[in-house]
Amino acid sequence: MNKSWKLNRRTLLKSAAGIGLALPWLEAMGETSAKELPKRFAAVYFPYGAYISTKGKENSEWSFLPLETGKDFQFTKSNKPMEAFRDDVTFLRGLSHPLCRPMGGHNTADTFLTGSSMKPPNTSNTISLDQVMAPILGKDTRYTGMALSVDGGIGEFTRSHTLSYTRTGHPIPSLAKPRQVFERMFVLEKGKIKAQKKQLSNTESALDLLMEHSNGLMKKMGKADKEKMDEYLYSVRSIEKRVNRSKDWLDVPMPKVDSSKIDLEADDNKPTEFIRAMFDLTYLAFKTDLCRLSTFQIGSMNGATSIAGKFPSAVGLGNQHKVAHGAGKPGGAKAQGTWNNYLFQQMAYFMKRLKETKEGSTSLLDRTAILFGSSNSRTHNNTNYPLMLAGGKDLGLKMGQSLNYSSSVPMNNLLYTVMNRITPGQKSFGDSTGELSELL
Repeated sequence: MNKSWKLNRRTLLKSAAGIGLALPWLEAMGETSAKELPKRFAAVYFPYGAYISTKGKENSEWSFLPLETGKDFQFTKSNKPMEAFRDDVTFLRGLSHPLCRPMGGHNTADTFLTGSSMKPPNTSNTISLDQVMAPILGKDTRYTGMALSVDGGIGEFTRSHTLSYTRTGHPIPSLAKPRQVFERMFVLEKGKIKAQKKQLSNTESALDLLMEHSNGLMKKMGKADKEKMDEYLYSVRSIEKRVNRSKDWLDVPMPKVDSSKIDLEADDNKPTEFIRAMFDLTYLAFKTDLCRLSTFQIGSMNGATSIAGKFPSAVGLGNQHKVAHGAGKPGGAKAQGTWNNYLFQQMAYFMKRLKETKEGSTSLLDRTAILFGSSNSRTHNNTNYPLMLAGGKDLGLKMGQSLNYSSSVPMNNLLYTVMNRITPGQKSFGDSTGELSELL
């Protein structure tokens, strides 16, 4: 029976935006309105791979992935922090990006969410999973997403500092300081709004002139030049869209959030505080619906020069790069497993916050698909990525299992499956050959 007095969430969201409030779920909205709840995606990447073993092998207790398949798998010393989330996680063994297997062991972070080959002479990437979903998930939010990392910016070719790539394969710069992320995402100073409006108007005028001039030039160009110019104009149009989005939201107050318990000054000298600050900021962005997409790269593939290289010191280990190379040496499996255990602890912190936050009859965790992993397995091997999918049960993802796939199954099948749960109707993603039915 329809109840005409039930509240419409979309109507209330428009009203709430005008006074800067995060809208709570109200019983009067009814259960059928659950379809309107936001869908979210977060990718968390760490470099240099993990220790992966099989049952019966030496040091198998330190394996990143469970030794068994199915629902009755046992947690190892490495992934033990996930035991409290047994029904919220699925481990995946055997997946990797076929086009990236011939690449150098240091070169695949750029391709984690794209699956594209970047082996010379090919020097360009393709669009990342998050950016395929961004136009759909971001149409009703202040930001289309957040790109976070430890190193910041874009890095260099095959040594990227970001997981996010545009339609033309260009890296999207990441933010790497908690204070910077907080001020960019949650602070809008009233005294600067007028100046920002003027700046946006000037930028808009400049873009209009540029587009007018470029369109005239296009008529005189050959085919090759037109293709190059079209790629350039795509970038211009992207800027134009960001300008228009900024203008639309400039008069909408930011949601009120409590950052008093977040260490916004944390840096690479305090790994735990730094990683958790980034997770806290992602959690707040999801909770207030400022955005519905997040990528977080916990270290780049820059060897010993990566800022995150010293992060294992938080658990009494040496340089992260050396830990990875030592996995096959005496004591190496335990060292890398200990480091992976530390990363799982940080994931547990993030997942706990999401799970404890109710949204309708479910939770933020159930409405968020989280991909956690690396683009290497052991010692820079570009096969059998260490992968865990978490959350997303309310999106139609099946959790609480350990799966094993053959090398013939591309990792993009996983990305395609996740994408279709969040933004349905996509025909494929990269070199995907279909969905992973075991996740549905």
